[in-house]
Amino acid sequence: MAHLPAGSGASDATTDAFTLPATRFSNAIDGVIQRIGELASWLWLMLLAIIIINVALRYLLGRGYILFEELQWHLYGAAWLLALAFVFKHDAHVRVDVLAARLRPRTRAWIELLGLLFLLLPFALFIVIESIPFVTTAYQLHEISPSPGGLSHRWIIKAFIPLSFGLLALTAFARLLRCTALLFGIPTPLRNP
Repeated sequence: MAHLPAGSGASDATTDAFTLPATRFSNAIDGVIQRIGELASWLWLMLLAIIIINVALRYLLGRGYILFEELQWHLYGAAWLLALAFVFKHDAHVRVDVLAARLRPRTRAWIELLGLLFLLLPFALFIVIESIPFVTTAYQLHEISPSPGGLSHRWIIKAFIPLSFGLLALTAFARLLRCTALLFGIPTPLRNP
């Protein structure tokens, strides 16, 4: 969104672009999420390598390994779950902005704030709270794959559920801070959209 001079009267004009102001804390959270997302992107390369190895073993040597099959699913699940916060940080998730694109920035910020407070944050926190016993039970029972030759330590993949939704909640909180900075000036914005 273009930065308009103060007092031009156009700052509340309807635009397609929507930018929220940054705050120190939201920038710090975004930096952590960015690094985690960049590290997690390497999981996709690992997944590709495992798939190629598995296919080569199956078709060239006639040997398939359940371990590789399960590792594929686990890497896919971990990468997808870790991508949630990264995608939300970059606002690259699916949105229905047909109506919102026509609204003023402050109205859009109010909609964003209410959506974060009453939909995304409660949902993400609910998933974190409810999935922790799921992980601890798997850890305590030393849960392994029911398939012979499958992966052990099932709690590791299950731990990505509370971890990823915790990161999503953290990213949503950073966006919430950006909304309150625009609407109320709290916390103090580093720049105006």
